[in-house]
Amino acid sequence: MPTGEQILIAVLNGVTWGLIIALIALGLNLIFGLLKVVNLAHGSLYMLGAVGGWFVIGATGSFLVAAVVAPLAVGFLGMVIERVALRPIEEDIPTTLIATFALLIVLDQIGLLVFGPGTRSVSAPIQGSVTLAGITYPLYRLSVAVVSLGLMGALYLFLHRTRYGMWMRGVRQDLEMASALGIPRSQVYVVTFGLGAGLAALAGVLLSPIVGVNHLMGLDILAVAFIVVIVGGLGSLKGVLVASLVYALVENIGTLYITTVDARVLTLSLMIAFVIVRPDGLFEEGLG
Repeated sequence: MPTGEQILIAVLNGVTWGLIIALIALGLNLIFGLLKVVNLAHGSLYMLGAVGGWFVIGATGSFLVAAVVAPLAVGFLGMVIERVALRPIEEDIPTTLIATFALLIVLDQIGLLVFGPGTRSVSAPIQGSVTLAGITYPLYRLSVAVVSLGLMGALYLFLHRTRYGMWMRGVRQDLEMASALGIPRSQVYVVTFGLGAGLAALAGVLLSPIVGVNHLMGLDILAVAFIVVIVGGLGSLKGVLVASLVYALVENIGTLYITTVDARVLTLSLMIAFVIVRPDGLFEEGLG
């Protein structure tokens, strides 16, 4: 039987991992909630953030600079993707699926070309550990959890307290009325896609000292991001947060009793069963 210390470590790992998953999935859900685009390339944008951060750290020696430059660059790339590749076909869901899948392949191959195969490590910018209830836990992981939670809070305030956020919610709720009121739909769409891409890239930078960097890391996270989006409710930001935490906690605690693979299978099975019982997810659709 696992000890109390092992359970506490599993809970802390679950919360940290859950908040990171939520940060990635929020960008995915934000794009779907507004543009109705199922972005299969979202995991590749997360990968590009990690890869770009690795290069920036190598050039500047600063993790903070990487955490600013890489998300901005990937966010700009996301805006270009929306405007050039998706805008002409945004009303055709099957075609957007094909287009974003093609983008996934292209971006992953670009990652392989510029970064190469294999996994490379990134040094955590915050060293040391803290003692909690008799256990030692890496300070950087706690910092990532706090930063992720803060970013989600900032996103919520952005959606509910800023003009652009109001525009995004207005377009989501009633496109025709929003257009009649003069809200620039085209501008809102491109900014939304860029914001979602930037959030994914920032998550890649933050997670790189924990999981390392490789050109296929986006594939590992993509399936998890989609499952928590579906369970949380398509378009629901708070649903994504709850689903991400539940997913990560069940999987991490499960590894104390069964193998890692079995814990992943169990967690996914529970998520699928929940979707079958409640196909609309935890919360209703809506940006908020």
